[in-house]
Amino acid sequence: MPLIYWILFNGFVLVMLLLDLFVFNRKKKEVKVKDALLWSGFWIALALAFNALIYFWKGQTMALEFLTGYLIEKSLSVDNLFVFLVIFSYFRIPGKYQHKVLFWGVLGALVSRAIFIFAGVKLIEQFHFALYFLGGFLIFAGLKLMFQKEKEFEPEKSIAIKLIRKFFPITNKLHDDKFFVKINSVLHATPLFVVVFLIETTDVIFAMDSIPAILAVSKDPFIVFTSNIFAILGLRSLYFALSGIMNLFHYLKYGLATILAFIGTKILIADYYHMPVLIALGVVGGILTLSVIISLLLPQKVEPIELDIKNEIPPIVDGENKAA
Repeated sequence: MPLIYWILFNGFVLVMLLLDLFVFNRKKKEVKVKDALLWSGFWIALALAFNALIYFWKGQTMALEFLTGYLIEKSLSVDNLFVFLVIFSYFRIPGKYQHKVLFWGVLGALVSRAIFIFAGVKLIEQFHFALYFLGGFLIFAGLKLMFQKEKEFEPEKSIAIKLIRKFFPITNKLHDDKFFVKINSVLHATPLFVVVFLIETTDVIFAMDSIPAILAVSKDPFIVFTSNIFAILGLRSLYFALSGIMNLFHYLKYGLATILAFIGTKILIADYYHMPVLIALGVVGGILTLSVIISLLLPQKVEPIELDIKNEIPPIVDGENKAA
């Protein structure tokens, strides 16, 4: 794909993000469910419009690859939303600051996903046998997701927070929407920066599953990257739209695990049977739909996560009192 298309696409994404943060959401306020649903609809419509452009520009096959990649990334990203909810809840980040945190999370994802995608494509081009490792990894990831027990988020054991502490003391309360503040002439990181850093590192971990899954659908870096980024762009709005009802989709985890195992199997048998993209799209869509329907038909009684909007956070961070 010519460089100009990469420049135009990334320029478009950057403009949309800047408009979102500094024009449409310049005021610090909690995102309402109605607004989040409208924005989710907008991002989905934008992705489908781009998909139509791919269809008329590059043909049906690449359009189906884009749609399948978008659907896979979108569905796997839902797992991210649960993690975001737990992180925001633990650090008691008010709703009016969450949009800014997720904005920087998306911006970081643009860079990390590009690195993962280009490295993955080059690896597959140079070493065909890498596909077998890729397929086996996805099956392993699917089985792990299927059978692993839910773990509580324990920030005090987080490598990310230990890494931040090596460079900055961390305040024990928020300072408006600032990421860094000076206390007694010493630069401190705030809990808001800690949360951004945690979300970035979490996204990298999730990308290790989602990028290989999309590379199994398409080897075209532009299709893989654009489908991935369009799914991520709508992730913030989806979070605010679903944050109150995410616990309803308790069987979605098993659907996602099945999708990872299916994609891994598709890779392993590719030398013997080339599965049409339309069939792969149908299977992925069918698994997602079935897992959502089962979740709604067989509800699980769970305690909803309440977001505490106090300014103080749990005492896993320190530095402010020492500097004061």
